Amino acid sequence: MKIKNQHTDAAVCTKTAPLNTQLSSGMLSRIIIPHILLIILTGIILFVPKKKQLLHASGPLLAAICIIEILFLLHCMRAYRQNRYIGNRIYPQNGHRAKRKDPKNRPTAKSARTGGTGNRDSQSSSAFTGICDIMVFVWTIMILWELFTAVLDLAHPVLVPAPENVFFTFYEHWRVMLLNIAYSLELLLTGMIIGLALAIILGLFCGWIPRLKAFAYPIANVLAPIPAVVISPYLVSLMPTFRSASALVVVLGVFWPQFLGTINRIGSIEPEILDSARMLNLSTPTMLFKILLPYLIPGILTGLKVTMTTSILMLNFAELMGATHGMGYYIQNSITYANYAHAVAGIIVIGVVVTILNRVVGLIQKKFIRWH
Repeated sequence: MKIKNQHTDAAVCTKTAPLNTQLSSGMLSRIIIPHILLIILTGIILFVPKKKQLLHASGPLLAAICIIEILFLLHCMRAYRQNRYIGNRIYPQNGHRAKRKDPKNRPTAKSARTGGTGNRDSQSSSAFTGICDIMVFVWTIMILWELFTAVLDLAHPVLVPAPENVFFTFYEHWRVMLLNIAYSLELLLTGMIIGLALAIILGLFCGWIPRLKAFAYPIANVLAPIPAVVISPYLVSLMPTFRSASALVVVLGVFWPQFLGTINRIGSIEPEILDSARMLNLSTPTMLFKILLPYLIPGILTGLKVTMTTSILMLNFAELMGATHGMGYYIQNSITYANYAHAVAGIIVIGVVVTILNRVVGLIQKKFIRWH
């Protein structure tokens, strides 16, 4: 019987081929197209004659391309290591299956052919394919952008700046951009923290105490759907400083949806939890901060990305109303003086900042609510 099992395992390994080799070849085939496009883009930038006048040096553009490529390769290496780890859990390098305590968890030949560990491997493969598709899209856009602006000079000479001019802005104005980013992030984090804290604390009391809920819930239903950007011009005129007006716009944009959501979450809590807490005859503060608040935290952290995106939208809109600092101001000021290369660079910076913030929020969610 032992010899038969060994032959069966060897047959499965032979039939499915080395899993790591399959993963490596699959990844290699996916990254070929992005790198072909990268070579084409680099060749156009370096060797094709340009018709457009007043082009800046291509050094910052090539540096940005190198940074993007390095980040892409790092992501590929991480995906490869993850898939290799998954493959080694199915078939170690000695060619035999990994031993498991529960025989029901042993992988079958079918699971080995599809990646072994089911959903985890499928999600990893989908993420890798997605980033490869994104890079194909990015390099294609960059090639078309370079061709229609710098090489052929077919685009509008003012409204559509060349990539060299846009990325030269990062080299020329990086200090100003960092200052504006710091200013915007300070207002963003201040408004988010105040808005979340007020929404959670007031939502706890209003969601638990029936009389407060009867008073506050109809008001929240009316005010929550109204975006804060609608009243931001009035707030800019009403508040003593623009800084306080911008912070208030972010606070209101975060507060009302989160406040209404907190009340709804408390109303949807399982009756068994409430019955168990009532049997212990807990006081109201203990019930609010020891039972209800821990119950709400996973849902709050899950919706943190949406809250962050909403806050950035509110802040950028408020900065367009007459600020003297911030990324929204930088873009608006550039458009006012018809410097669209700076405006496009500012838009790219906002996209990068939002991506980094979402990544940070994702790490927080992964660390504190792994089960959610």
